[in-house]
Amino acid sequence: MPQFLEVGVGAAARRIAVLAREGAGPPVVWLGGFRSDMRATKAEALDAWAAARRRAFVRFDYSGHGESGGRFEDGTISQWLEDSLAVLEHCVAGRPILVGSSMGGWIALLATRALLAQAPGRAPAGLVLIAPAVDFTERLMWDAFPPDVRRQIEEDGVYLRPSLYGDSPYPITRSLIEDGRQHLLLSGPITTGCPVHILQGMRDPDVPWRHALALVERLPGDSVSLTLIKDGEHRLSRPQDLERLIAAIEGIALAE
Repeated sequence: MPQFLEVGVGAAARRIAVLAREGAGPPVVWLGGFRSDMRATKAEALDAWAAARRRAFVRFDYSGHGESGGRFEDGTISQWLEDSLAVLEHCVAGRPILVGSSMGGWIALLATRALLAQAPGRAPAGLVLIAPAVDFTERLMWDAFPPDVRRQIEEDGVYLRPSLYGDSPYPITRSLIEDGRQHLLLSGPITTGCPVHILQGMRDPDVPWRHALALVERLPGDSVSLTLIKDGEHRLSRPQDLERLIAAIEGIALAE
C-alpha cells in the first residue's frame, strides 16, 4: 500500500501516493509520463529489479494521476514538478538516480536544475531518460497543432486529444500550455552536473528521435550517452527494452 504525502496549501493541497522500497543506494526514483502511473510496466519492472538487488527504489503518482489526489485536467508542469520535488525531499535519502519516462524526462531535468540551485547536496547522481519529452507542451503539442485546435484551446480552454494508448481522449488545457512556457529548456544549455543516459526509439510517434538529438545538443560538458533503438516505439516496454533500461541504471550506479 502506498504512503501519502501532503503537497500544496489551501485549494492547491493534494495527496501524493508514494511507494518506497528500502535498500542500498544511490536510490532510484521513477518519474512517470503524461497520464501514466507508478504501477505501469516499466515502473513495475524496476521495482522487481530493485527487490532482487536490494536497491532503494521510490515511485509515485503525480497529482491527478493513478492513486494520487487531484484532477488530471487541473495539472500543470509547475504542479507536477512541485509534486516531484516534495517526494525527493521527504521520501529520498541521498543523491538519487532519476529515471524519467517521456514527460518524466522533462520533469527530471527541471528537478535537477532546482536541486542544483537550492540543495546541491541532494542533486542527482545520474539521469536515465526514456524518450524524454522535454518542452513537449510547446514543441510537440502547440507548435504541431493546426489552427483550429489552437483556437479551441484559446477560446474554450481545453482540447480533447485522441489517445493512441486508450479509448478515451485526454484534455489538453490552456493552463497546461501556458504554464509549460515557464519551464522551457531547449532554448539554451542544460546543466545536470551528472551522467545522463538517454534511451530513444526511432519509431516513436510521440517523441521523434530527432527531439532526443536536440536535447543532447543542449547538454554541453556533461557525460551524455544516447542509445537509439531502431525498432523501438514510445513506451520501450518490451523485454529487450527493459534490459537496456536496467543496464543504463546499473552503469550509473556502479560508477558511484
